[in-house]
Amino acid sequence: MGILPDKYDKYISFFKFILKYRNDDIFLDDDAEKSTETKEWEHSPEELVEDLKKMGPTYIKLGQLLSTRSDLLPDPFLKALATLQDDVASVSYEKIEEIFQEEIGERISKAFSSFEKKPLASASIGQVHKAVLHSGETVAVKIQRPGIRKKITEDLDTLMTLSEKAEAISEESRKFSLYDTVEELRYILLQELDYRKEADNLRRLKENMAEFKHLVVPYVVDDYSAKKVLTMEYIKGQKATTLSAFQMENLPKEKMIDDFVKGYLKQIIVDGFAHADPHPGNIHVLKSGKLAMMDLGMVARFDEVIKENILKLMIALSDGDGEEVTKVLLEISEYEEKNVDIHKFKRSVLRKVQENQDQKAENLQNGRTIMEINKIAAQLEIKLPVELVSLGKILLNMDQIIAVLTPEYQLQETVKSYVKQLMKHNMFDQLKTGNILRNILESKEFLENIPYRLNKITEDLANQQFKLKLDVIDERRFILALQKVANRIASALIVASLILGAALIMRIPTKWTIWGYPGFAVLFFIFAALIGLYLVYQILFKDEEESDRR
Repeated sequence: MGILPDKYDKYISFFKFILKYRNDDIFLDDDAEKSTETKEWEHSPEELVEDLKKMGPTYIKLGQLLSTRSDLLPDPFLKALATLQDDVASVSYEKIEEIFQEEIGERISKAFSSFEKKPLASASIGQVHKAVLHSGETVAVKIQRPGIRKKITEDLDTLMTLSEKAEAISEESRKFSLYDTVEELRYILLQELDYRKEADNLRRLKENMAEFKHLVVPYVVDDYSAKKVLTMEYIKGQKATTLSAFQMENLPKEKMIDDFVKGYLKQIIVDGFAHADPHPGNIHVLKSGKLAMMDLGMVARFDEVIKENILKLMIALSDGDGEEVTKVLLEISEYEEKNVDIHKFKRSVLRKVQENQDQKAENLQNGRTIMEINKIAAQLEIKLPVELVSLGKILLNMDQIIAVLTPEYQLQETVKSYVKQLMKHNMFDQLKTGNILRNILESKEFLENIPYRLNKITEDLANQQFKLKLDVIDERRFILALQKVANRIASALIVASLILGAALIMRIPTKWTIWGYPGFAVLFFIFAALIGLYLVYQILFKDEEESDRR
């Protein structure tokens, strides 16, 4: 991948940014956590936020992504990045109407009975307008900014190139999987740039969360949705972090949080499809006592293997079983055993799990625990699956909302009981498909044969008759085969010599003849013929019999 001249400005801008913060030691090292509370940086976290805003939408999204990476950044920077919002000047109504008509094939005035020209929110990728359908339903219309896809794609190409080069020369970059982080950002942003994918995500999540009465997902208006336009149900709510004590007084907070926690456990462990960014800005509290899940541009996906391991991990975390947590993490990670201090990793994980045990919601930090474990693993050159970073990020954001609404909530107990319920559900599903019946039959046969096999082994050992048969090369048979080949070659040479000798003697006149020919010549011919027939017999019949016996 080469650096092209027409991209110099992007590379120069990025390198200026890196040079500015190069001496701040923003990225954590092994001892950085101990000093972050008292440390003073040359450039403040707030200044970093402003610089990212100036660099554009891609870097704003990168900052938002890093705001959950407690394994990479100290707390002051995490808190500053968490406030990073990409509010920018709105696009003119005329341009918005032009994009809507290009995508939908219909004018705004014809599609809606009313449409507010002033946007509800204006971000770097798109802006949202409130509108009313002719049927009377109030909707939110998200419309993408013109030319934004090209700009973001170019920025992403720059970041991908630089992260690849950084990993080639920097051990720290490799430790924290810099290229994978940028690749994840690329995937997230390209998904967000196609509103059809967000529409599909909304439909799927709404169906998956239908059983939870205190969770709401806005429905999609298909007729007025396309690649750059998304029309959905308008939901009026408020961020959990901005609610006053009076507003929260009459809310069924326990039931709301119960459904919130169980809903997310179902998304992660059962569906393998989860809202990946449940920060307070995307989870709104409604007056009706429900939680609305907004903005499905970013989702996390978990395959069957990782889902099963997350299930084990969640059970172990809720039980405070550090040994089991370590075991699960090592099973799903990549590392070279000779280069890794496994004992140190186990000890560090045990401490983190113990610190988090029996905490109330206001102090509980499951997400932080997972992110810190990921940092420990990176420092020890243990590469955990990227899905664990997504899990940590989800739990980290959930912890904030739970702590605000129900500070006394016993999260571990809910996790423990619901995860066990999910296990029973999974086992029942397996029973319906017949898998568990097959496993039971195989287990039954295995258990029935154990006593006999153990008795037989111990008896043979006592009588010194125990034999271990290994399917390897039989050295004796191999040598015999070589001898057989050598013997046949020697016999063939003897036969050839007899025939040649007989032919030569045949020309010498002698008194002793057989059938009118020199006697010795005839005997040599007969002897050669007998040996030849014997060899043919051995090859045609005896070799085949030996092969059958083997």
